[in-house]
Amino acid sequence: MDYENLLVEQMEHVALVTFNRPEKANALNYAHLAEIEHLALSFRDEADIRVVIFTGTGKHFSSGADLTDPSTEYQGPLVLRRRKNRMGERAINALLAIDQITIAAWNGGALGGGACITTACDFRIGAEDCFMQYPEIDIGMNLQWKSLPLITHLVGSARAKRLVAGGERIQAQTLFEWGVLDEIVPLDDLFPTAKRLADFYANKSPVAVQMIKKSINTITGALDQSIMHMDFDQHMVASASKDSKEAVRSYLDKTKPTFTGD
Repeated sequence: MDYENLLVEQMEHVALVTFNRPEKANALNYAHLAEIEHLALSFRDEADIRVVIFTGTGKHFSSGADLTDPSTEYQGPLVLRRRKNRMGERAINALLAIDQITIAAWNGGALGGGACITTACDFRIGAEDCFMQYPEIDIGMNLQWKSLPLITHLVGSARAKRLVAGGERIQAQTLFEWGVLDEIVPLDDLFPTAKRLADFYANKSPVAVQMIKKSINTITGALDQSIMHMDFDQHMVASASKDSKEAVRSYLDKTKPTFTGD
């Protein structure tokens, strides 16, 4: 399949996947998410690929969901809206299901859905300028895409609340201290460092590595799906509130919102 929003390159046993919408800071529209899902699932049939590196073209890894793209939010009947608006969830689930080791070579910002992608990877190498933020709270939204457990597993409950309920922007050094990043490097060293880590795992027994990865992920996230099965339904409730409309208005107008709890 030819991809419009992804660049895919194979280097022996390592695949490099680059998000390629730099004019939008690699924002994730419906088509982009569908390509991520398709590519992630396609790795099931790739015996020679043992590690997958994800990175972003341009300044940022990914600025998250593309709120300017009308196709990101399907507006049909409710019964179909619940299904089609879960494309982000489908993409994250496909990334989590990749058998091979996955590495985020994290340049610049990973916001919202972009942060969800980094936390779905096995390892994260960050450039010195990288940062994470979940801005959903500032437009009256909960965190979707089955990703709340992912960040909670990495940083613990109190820090997850700072990130998700507080919407704090957290820089590279703190991300490293919190355990989100495995290593911080200068931007010019980002890909070489990620590639060295990829080669390290590519030279391990792939069957053993992939079974170990699956077992560890299952142990860690055993309750995730049972707890998070309704995050899109929660989003529909939140986005229908007056507070959500006020949050979106103030976000676009760059003014301070007034919330009523309605």
